[in-house]
Parts: sequence; structure tokens; C-alpha cells
Amino acid sequence: MKFPFKIKSSPQAFRASLFITIIVFFLEFIFFQFISSNSNYRNETLLLSVLSFLILFVVVRITLEIFIRKYVRIAVSKILSELNPEIVKDFSDNKNLDIIADEIITNAKERRSEIDVLKDQENYRREFLGNISHELKTPLFTIQGYILTLVEGAMKDKKVREKYLKRAAKGVDRLISIVKDLDLITQFESGIKTVDKSDFNINELVDNVFELMEFESEKNNITLEYKKNNITPVIVHADQERILQVLTNLVVNSIKYGCNNGYTKVVVEDFNKEKVIIKVIDDGEGIEEEHLPRLFERFYRIDKNRSRKKGGSGLGLSIVKHIIEAHKEQIFVKSQIGKGTEFSFTLQKPKTSINFL
Repeated sequence: MKFPFKIKSSPQAFRASLFITIIVFFLEFIFFQFISSNSNYRNETLLLSVLSFLILFVVVRITLEIFIRKYVRIAVSKILSELNPEIVKDFSDNKNLDIIADEIITNAKERRSEIDVLKDQENYRREFLGNISHELKTPLFTIQGYILTLVEGAMKDKKVREKYLKRAAKGVDRLISIVKDLDLITQFESGIKTVDKSDFNINELVDNVFELMEFESEKNNITLEYKKNNITPVIVHADQERILQVLTNLVVNSIKYGCNNGYTKVVVEDFNKEKVIIKVIDDGEGIEEEHLPRLFERFYRIDKNRSRKKGGSGLGLSIVKHIIEAHKEQIFVKSQIGKGTEFSFTLQKPKTSINFL
């Protein structure tokens, strides 16, 4: 039977056997010196000592291995008591020791992985609470400041009153936007919010988004471009309202962080026979590679001061990710500093559709 690990009992057995042999040697020497009349006692004593050492070494080594295996087996059984009961049963029956060794190693790796995940979650929780408190604190303090100013006497001045009430209303709108976005993300994560899929023309949806963003793009000197391979309608099977939200968020984000006199381009192409891929591309300042894995986290901002000046709840990309994942599709991002950024996501084609790009 092969034991799953090597027991190093030889050094202990050697020392114990040598110690006992030395004692036996002196006892034999005393016996033959003072009691026995045998003149060849020295040779006999040496021979008996060597034989005693060899026998003792074998006996002690076997005994130690049996003892160690017995108590190691008990200790391992306790460790595995909360694991697979069948494996523990086999272990007690002296079976599947290699499987048990693998189980211990696997369990140790899983526990280590769980600890790392818990640490990451704790760091994320701490950072998330800090971010959300800051996001809520800014509009709350703004609203409070305007209202206190009005209460303390500015209410009598009509121009100041209207100005401060409008600014306070903007702060309230920002709070409502943050709460709505958080609620939407929570519903997607809990499975309450689902997608209502239907067949629609993605070309028309992109045109609608560009119409909505026309004023914003002109204000930021950004040219909106839609690359169409042909005039044939591109039909997809998805939730039209949610995909409109995805495209709007990506285009708004592109315009917001695009360079002056730059462009925001939407491209629709075949991804494979069953899917299309929609790309939102800009020639803005780009994003450093270290930030790309965290772009879709809630409230994650590359440059917090600059981002907050640009406005928004900080939840746009997180919502985009949740909507695409609810469709069981993929979303990608790639970027180069000074060259721009590209967000892309896949959508399913209708199974009965005969339209191709």
C-alpha cells in the first residue's frame, strides 16, 4: 500500500537503536568481564551488539511508522470530517489514500482562494462605501447650502431665489439619478430585473441615439459617425430599451471624454454566424491599461477630480456591463493612451433572420 506522503522515521529509529545498543554493549561487557568465564567475550560482545543494533533498528523503524501512520490518519480524518464523507469513510478503511492527499491539497487551495476573495471583497466594500458616501455627500451639501442661504434671507430676492432653487433642483436630480442607477444594478444582480427580447433594427437604434446626442456632441465639438457596410437593416434579438440605454451610456461617455474636434464612431459588424458586434470608438486621450479591468466597477473613476467635474453618477459603465451580461453576451474594451478607446459588445441575431451584414 502506497502512503500519500513519505515518513522519515529512519533517523529516529537509528538514534533509538544506537542508544539501546550502547547500553546493551556495556551490560554485556560487564557480564562477560565479571561473571562469565568466557575468554572470547570481546568478539561475542561485539557480534551481539551489531546484531542487536540491526534487529532494534528494524523493529523500532517499523513501530515508529505504524505509530506515525496511525496518528497521522486520525489527524487527517479530523481535517476531512467536514469534507466528502465518502472519502473519509474510505480513509478509515485504508483505501484511496492518494485521493485523500489530493483532496487535502485541493481543499487547502480552495480555502486560500476563498480567503483571497474575501479580502478582495472587503477592500471593494470599503472602497465602494467611500465612493458612494462621496457621491451622495456632494449633491446633498450643495442642496443644503442653497436652501440655508434662502432660509437666511435670500428668499426675498426673486433673482437669487429662482437661481438657487434651480441649482438645488439639479442637486436633487443628481441624487435621484444615483439612486435609480443603484436600484437598477441591484435588480440585475439579484435577478429581479430581466430582459424582454424582441427583433429590431440596430441601425435605427443607433440613429435614435445620435439624434439624442446631437446637441451634446456639438457642444463638445465631437463629430458623430455611423459606419454602415450597406443599407440592409441589421436585425438583432435583444431588449430594445436596454440596448438603447447601453448605446446611450457608451456614446455619452465617449463624447464626455473625447478630445476637442474629435469623433465618436459606431460600427456594426458580423461577429460570427450567430452574432453581431457593435463598437463605439473615439479618438480621445485613451485609458491606461492598469485601469481597464476595473472600468465596469461601480463609481470607479480614473481621474476622480476630473470625472466629477464632467458629471454623471459614475454608474454608467457598470449598468452597461449588467445589461450585456443579462443578455448573456460579451463586452470588451481596449484603449491606447493618446489614440482613443473602443468599447464593443455582442448581440444575438434572430434565428429565423435571413439578413446579413
